[in-house]
Amino acid sequence: MDPQYITPFIRSIQNVFSTMLRMPVTINQPTIKKGASAAYDVSGIIGMSGDVVGSVVLSFPKETAQKLITAFCGMEFPSDSPDFADAVGELVNMISGSAKGMFVDKNVSISCPSVVIGPGHHINTRSDTPCVSIPCSTSQGDLAIEIAIREAVANAGAKPGTQAA
Repeated sequence: MDPQYITPFIRSIQNVFSTMLRMPVTINQPTIKKGASAAYDVSGIIGMSGDVVGSVVLSFPKETAQKLITAFCGMEFPSDSPDFADAVGELVNMISGSAKGMFVDKNVSISCPSVVIGPGHHINTRSDTPCVSIPCSTSQGDLAIEIAIREAVANAGAKPGTQAA
């Protein structure tokens, strides 16, 4: 995966956490993720489309997610509350939206976030797109940002001998 697609997410997560949660994020050694198992129990997922396609996942242990959402919202929400899921979704939305803005000369859209809560869940990505997992540390616990994006293929989905509209 091209590093130009990773750097905006590293900058964005550091910026969002420092401004919105008032805490630094330590970026640890990225790896290529194998398999579909989520890194942790709570995952916020954003799809990307346009010139860059794929998905971004922000994944936390449940306890860390609860602490970070409390810092983010200024109040506690139980993990089974719709407000908790909305806050996780908003956090991944802010990180992805900020990163999207750093994709110079690219037309990129992001989807509405989805949130999955529960141990052992899977998040499947396209088999032709590697997923880079970046473990991160905060004073409230660990988390991971998983980036599985690539440049869109021109005329994807067009029939042979035709051009895509």
